[in-house]
Amino acid sequence: MNGLNPGSIEHLLALKPLLDQKVKEINVRGFITDDPISIPKQYSKKQDIEITAFWVAMLAWGQRKTIINKSNELFGLMGNEPYKFICTHREKDRKRFENFKHRTFQYTDTLYFLEFLQRYYQENDSLERLFSNHPDMKSALSSFHDTFFELPDAPQRTRKHVATPARNSTCKRLNMFLRWMVRSDEGKVDFGIWKSIPTEHLMIPFDVHVERVARSLGILNRKQRDWKAVEELTQNLKQLDPKDPVKYDYALYGMGILGEL
Repeated sequence: MNGLNPGSIEHLLALKPLLDQKVKEINVRGFITDDPISIPKQYSKKQDIEITAFWVAMLAWGQRKTIINKSNELFGLMGNEPYKFICTHREKDRKRFENFKHRTFQYTDTLYFLEFLQRYYQENDSLERLFSNHPDMKSALSSFHDTFFELPDAPQRTRKHVATPARNSTCKRLNMFLRWMVRSDEGKVDFGIWKSIPTEHLMIPFDVHVERVARSLGILNRKQRDWKAVEELTQNLKQLDPKDPVKYDYALYGMGILGEL
């Protein structure tokens, strides 16, 4: 697109002014309204934020409006006090979720999420611990997946809703969740409430918009949609900002959804 070898450092640096400008345009408070991040933005307590952010991210496929509506329905069933509900509800209270579903996320999956989160928060203050103290995000995500499904009654069907790089998944939804929790800047979109994970460890949330724009701009060459593609794209974005490569998620996603190529 600029006469330089795609993927080369010269090519990447030639794109930097465009991508930086798009980050400034899209990483603003106005982005929140129509995005699933608007759900955790309704809360102020750390545990409410991370519970809703995690669950919303796991439901985040399909149209954004539908994701937001289904998330509001879900947390409405918790009295809009998810942390309190998670910690204090009894097994009989789970019956109210029987009719809640989003695409392939069904009652069985909801029950397991409730079970895991209740047991976890009985002994821990934050989900942050599950992602901390790992050498890289690949090992953090793999470890989280193993821990999340360590309960003896973990349904096999629920595993498809929580990805792992061990299966070469792009882990798009988990990487988006981690971007929300870890990043913090003047755009005030991401929360930045987790302080133990460096932003340079974050990986790009690899959705269809990000993939399409990255390929069009010549900053992703791998053909497969897998973890290695996430690693390649994130590494290329580190050439533009070594400390905060996933800020360019705003540029790539925004350009994709707005049709700006």
